[in-house]
Amino acid sequence: MLEINWILMGAFFLVALLYSSVGHGGASGYIAVLTLAGFAVEEIRPFVLMLNVMVATLSFYQFTKAGYFSFPLTWPFILSGIPFSFIGGSIHLKSHSLSFLLAVVLIFSAVRFFWKPQTEEIEKIPLVRWALFWGALFGFLAGLTGTGGGIFLTPLLIFAGWAISKKAAATSSLFILLNSIAGLGGYFWSGRNMEFIEVELIFAVYLGGVIGGTLGSRFFSPRIVQWALALVLMIAAVKLLRHS
Repeated sequence: MLEINWILMGAFFLVALLYSSVGHGGASGYIAVLTLAGFAVEEIRPFVLMLNVMVATLSFYQFTKAGYFSFPLTWPFILSGIPFSFIGGSIHLKSHSLSFLLAVVLIFSAVRFFWKPQTEEIEKIPLVRWALFWGALFGFLAGLTGTGGGIFLTPLLIFAGWAISKKAAATSSLFILLNSIAGLGGYFWSGRNMEFIEVELIFAVYLGGVIGGTLGSRFFSPRIVQWALALVLMIAAVKLLRHS
């Protein structure tokens, strides 16, 4: 059992390090690791969201401290995302078609980042109505899938030219943080309880989040951030395909 715990701790540390380097919380990565270890998704969902809150907080702090957070860009996404994440978190739904569709979208985005990194020169603030629309949609998907929604928001921000990679990471980290809290609220409001919690994994994730957030915000080049994001999207896509 000790050996398995060390393996899980190492895997969680690496997931937290990778995800936090692009401003994400790591929910899809933790879910992938734990389901491979034999745990049921519904059993681990609230624990994963709790880890998401912790890592997203660390990432948001690091990217904001480095000067990449933009409130005018971020506020519409979180304004609509929070209530819809709560709604999504309160729904107990297993939709194989939805999981497959989302996986295809993530794979397409990942391939795009791998083979042709997006330019870092274009930045334009989106219209508020579009930001509210996408925030609501991604917030709902975040709550429904037990993630923070950053895997959907970050590619949109970069591909639409609304933010450079590190500014997108700062926006997504706050979006993930608040949506994860809302998703947790919806989960517990629906009458379900937290059945799984491991202190050792919390420690591993905290350490990985501190290191990854520091590397991503201060030392990684934009291209490295986008390649790391591509890996994150692929992990998320594989997780979705396993449940489609």
